[in-house]
Amino acid sequence: MKSFLNNRTTTSSTFGLKLLQKGWLGKGFLILVGLAAIYRLGIALIADYTVFIQQIINGLQLGFVYALIALGYTMVYGIVRLINFAHGDVFMVGSFISFYCISRFRLHLWLQNLAPDLPSAFSLVVGALTVVLVAMVSCAFMAFVIERIAYKPLRNAPRISALITAIGVSFFLEYFGALQFVFTPNFITFQRPFDVFSWSFGSLGVLPVEFGKAPPPGSILFSNIFILIVAISLALLLILNYIVRKTKIGKAMRAVAYDKETARLMGINVDLIISVTFGIGASLAGAAGMLYAIAFPSIFFSMGIIPGLKAFVSAVLGGIGSIPGALVGALILGQTEVLSAAYISTPMRDAIAFSILIIVLLVRPTGIFGEPQREKA
Repeated sequence: MKSFLNNRTTTSSTFGLKLLQKGWLGKGFLILVGLAAIYRLGIALIADYTVFIQQIINGLQLGFVYALIALGYTMVYGIVRLINFAHGDVFMVGSFISFYCISRFRLHLWLQNLAPDLPSAFSLVVGALTVVLVAMVSCAFMAFVIERIAYKPLRNAPRISALITAIGVSFFLEYFGALQFVFTPNFITFQRPFDVFSWSFGSLGVLPVEFGKAPPPGSILFSNIFILIVAISLALLLILNYIVRKTKIGKAMRAVAYDKETARLMGINVDLIISVTFGIGASLAGAAGMLYAIAFPSIFFSMGIIPGLKAFVSAVLGGIGSIPGALVGALILGQTEVLSAAYISTPMRDAIAFSILIIVLLVRPTGIFGEPQREKA
């Protein structure tokens, strides 16, 4: 009898161990969560499909902003295997730089003041793009300096040292920005560089929506902010893909990501390539900072924490180190956050978004597009 109980206990232990090793518990949990989400979204779609599609559009707008931030995480990790937790605060700095360019220096009106005969819409578009470029260049320069001062001396140190330094840099940027003579600790209303216009899409076609008037029933709304965010994000993604795939600096970045020592022997300036990678990632975060502030016009010194963490989750979901993965993961996370707030619970949207990180690590730690890679010395 005792032998039978021992055998039964051993069999149960072996079965439980196999479940843990093969990840069936995580996969089962993922299946249950997925079925519950599909059921809830199906009910929402049937109840009112126009509201559902409207939430999809809002999720796309947020997802493209997360994609620009996530690309910085995935590029830096692909090169130096470092999670740069200060990246979200670079995003915050980009918002404030664009705020000062618009509200104090009126940089978005430079072409209108220089050539008043040009169409005002064209002048405003050029002015807004100029502000975006200034935010990108400023954030790139700041990241270049941070990498040289804080990260380069720790290049050959244990990775935990660089990770702790990244957290320290994050806190420094936040609380230095909170000083009264820098960004102040107050919430600041972001001044948009242009007026917001909306259009409705429905059975009557595409119609402009006048301010203060209700759109036609059953129509879907989208604004010039949505168009601007999607257009600029896609343009920057295409430019980044071209740089990485077609240019000499991109080939050097891929060589350094694959094997630093071999790249150094081939004559590549590895330190410079790493600094350039930090700068490119930060420039995208700077652009995201302005786009986010235009969509949600309230900025403050710690605004980069949550978007930065969600962009990190997006990078992990898509496969950190993969540029297409960062885009796909960010779009998925944007939809998850918006649909969770609309149909489950607004206070739970962050918890649901971050639970994706746990599920991905349980089921597929390498992400959607990620592949297991051998760690190099």
